[in-house]
Amino acid sequence: MDYSGIVLCFIIAIILTPFIKKLAIKLGAVDKPNVRKVHDKPMPRMGGLAIYISFLIGYLVFFKDVAGGWVILMGATIIVLVGILDDLYQLTARIKLIGQLIAASIPVMGGYTIEFITVPFGDRIEFGATAIPITIIWIVAITNAINLIDGLDGLAAGVSSISLLTISLVAGAMGNLPIALLSLLLLGGTLGFLVFNFYPAKIFMGDTGSLFLGYMISVIAVLGLFKNVAVFSLMVPIIILAIPILDTVFAIVRRIIQKKPLSSPDKLHLHHCIIRLGFSHRQTVIMLYALSGLFSLAAVLLTRSAVWGTTIVLVTVLMMVELIVEVTGIISERYRPILNWIETSKYKK
Repeated sequence: MDYSGIVLCFIIAIILTPFIKKLAIKLGAVDKPNVRKVHDKPMPRMGGLAIYISFLIGYLVFFKDVAGGWVILMGATIIVLVGILDDLYQLTARIKLIGQLIAASIPVMGGYTIEFITVPFGDRIEFGATAIPITIIWIVAITNAINLIDGLDGLAAGVSSISLLTISLVAGAMGNLPIALLSLLLLGGTLGFLVFNFYPAKIFMGDTGSLFLGYMISVIAVLGLFKNVAVFSLMVPIIILAIPILDTVFAIVRRIIQKKPLSSPDKLHLHHCIIRLGFSHRQTVIMLYALSGLFSLAAVLLTRSAVWGTTIVLVTVLMMVELIVEVTGIISERYRPILNWIETSKYKK
């Protein structure tokens, strides 16, 4: 496999990021500290624009003759525009969702849908007419999952990099070289930006970056991981993206129980809970990198396993989920107010 693409995108992102930083400051795209933020000084955001531009250049160089490529670029451009507008003007949750739905509809209109899945110990499940809404929901869900974990320096970029590396390795192993190369191009730009984004960060990716990365990872999964019924099942991309997906599920459940809007922010995400346990900013990020790496390894093993191997991998993944819940104190930290409310019948916001 030719690795020149990842090198090209990596170098472009490194060159562009300082210029994007100056542009963000000039335009006023600055993330100011508040009670739910971890940083204590204003930080330029919109750094994800460097990832997008580096990927775009790499794509035009290596995929210029690929049929249907406009679908990927058009959807990616729409989601980046939504991110830029949000970084500049703080869009409402409803407007952001509309933008995400429009972007998610582009690949669907181009014919890329999740038409079927295979499940362990089961047969092929055809979605039929529901393939369109299922694909749109998948893209929007993963887009927001990456967006939600973007709360610490380098966290979203690092977890996305681990996921992209895993996807490229698995796709390459199964002979799907276009998907492997596509993942490597995005990985190169993300790693180049991570040089400036890892703790202590000099610039944030903002919604420009987190929405773009989430969107592209979800679309790559649709293009590649869901298309090979003989090898992949629904579990593979879900396991690869386990950390952002789990954090999103916990956030949704928490807000439903607390009767708050799903878009309401808080400091009860997985990374916040780990920090409150006494770990430093850097230690928390590295810990989540390690957990993401373990889930990615489990996903790789799942694709290479027979029936009994699959069972072992899935059991191991479930044990890892339980470990996350118990060791990081998610239940006690996130749901103590709810438990107190049950006991006193006087829940206070």
